[in-house]
Amino acid sequence: MCGELEEEGGQDELIYDRFVAHAHSFLAGLKGRKNADPVHAHLDRLFRELLSAAIDPNRAPDEMSGLQRIAMEPLVFARLAGFIAAHTPLSEDPLRRLIEALMIGYSEGEIAVPHDHDHGHDHFHDHDHHHHH
Repeated sequence: MCGELEEEGGQDELIYDRFVAHAHSFLAGLKGRKNADPVHAHLDRLFRELLSAAIDPNRAPDEMSGLQRIAMEPLVFARLAGFIAAHTPLSEDPLRRLIEALMIGYSEGEIAVPHDHDHGHDHFHDHDHHHHH
């Protein structure tokens, strides 16, 4: 029983470590990309700052595990997004835009895992990561 708990904790740590590694890789891929439009440059900077904060071990209490962070912190970001979007005119369709942005982020967060079967499509799609703000 005790070994199972340790194994589960190790698995949780692996999940969090994979998230942190992917976030670092994603942030590194964004480096050097400068958006000439000051509005989009601001939004890109805000995204980088928030993602960096989400992987900063000094930003969470020691009592909070990495798995707890990746399970709970997105809910805070979603709550904040909803709070801000609630002030957007309905003619802008704020909920639809939030859901679209959420799905873009979800696809960017997915890690492609190759597998050995062929059923006529490419698993490594080159996603267009233009953000629609």
